[in-house]
Amino acid sequence: MGIIDERRKLNKRLRQAKTIFIMAHKDLDLDALGSSIGMYMILKRKKKKCFLIIDDTTHELGVEKVLRELEGCIDIIKSEELDKYLYPRKQKNLLMILDTNKEDLVQSKEVLTKIDKKLIIDHHELGKTTIKDATIIADTDASSVCEMITQLIEYYDVELESYYATILLAGIVLDTNNFTLKTKPETYYSAYYLSSLGGSAKKVQYLLKQDIIEYTERQKLLAGIETINDKIAFTKATPYTIYRREDLAKIADTLLFFNNIEASFVIGKIGKDTIGISARSLGNYDISKILEKLGGGGDNYNGAAKFEKTTISKVEQKLKKYLKEE
Repeated sequence: MGIIDERRKLNKRLRQAKTIFIMAHKDLDLDALGSSIGMYMILKRKKKKCFLIIDDTTHELGVEKVLRELEGCIDIIKSEELDKYLYPRKQKNLLMILDTNKEDLVQSKEVLTKIDKKLIIDHHELGKTTIKDATIIADTDASSVCEMITQLIEYYDVELESYYATILLAGIVLDTNNFTLKTKPETYYSAYYLSSLGGSAKKVQYLLKQDIIEYTERQKLLAGIETINDKIAFTKATPYTIYRREDLAKIADTLLFFNNIEASFVIGKIGKDTIGISARSLGNYDISKILEKLGGGGDNYNGAAKFEKTTISKVEQKLKKYLKEE
């Protein structure tokens, strides 16, 4: 069900709240940040007191650019500062969780315990680790949460500055891999609507520009591609390089451009003692089944899993076992 169809849930929560906190997943990308900023603008239009909670200390390049350029324009706090911004009457605080529904993926688990009323807006599948005590608006057909928030911006007739429209547009471009994945007529319409508000395709490309050294490092993963049944592409990194989650995701996206490939899986270190898997699919192969067996999650189009205190080889063995079973 689309977010406009679920607007009563949203309106009820907004009416009851005096102070609203917006929190997305760890390791912000432009969909998480763009949708958070879009929601912030909706709330400001409704004259609500609101804050973005961001604990990340490092950011991918596009997110870093946005946060630098918007410094001082948006109220951003860290979770450790939350107590001094809470409304005195506990029930008048609302936590909005965007672009994830999983307890272990949010910026701060502690915030979940401090605010009773929660509302999730997401486009990912629900699962075992979905936050239990929240009102949920989930549209798994939407390309991105930026698309969902754009629909609200149009519905509420929010006047949006062109730069904010550009950030939302960048989130859609990112999550659809430049309109090649999970793209419907509504997705194109949202992009058109943001463009009509001044969203700039040229500025989107600026936000999505990549660091040449990081790009070169990612390309090394393409040297060891294997295929399973000629339809699943698989590659792994060396144990000597630590990648960001989004680096693995970008490689997984790239693998889908090869002939006959329906799904892709990329393994690499994402921390000193943490191994990550990023997976992508054209939609014909349910990668979430594999990832759930590995303790991760996702949907028909994208997903991820992570493992602590293990090796890339052991993760590879598990993944290949489940892939061959499927």
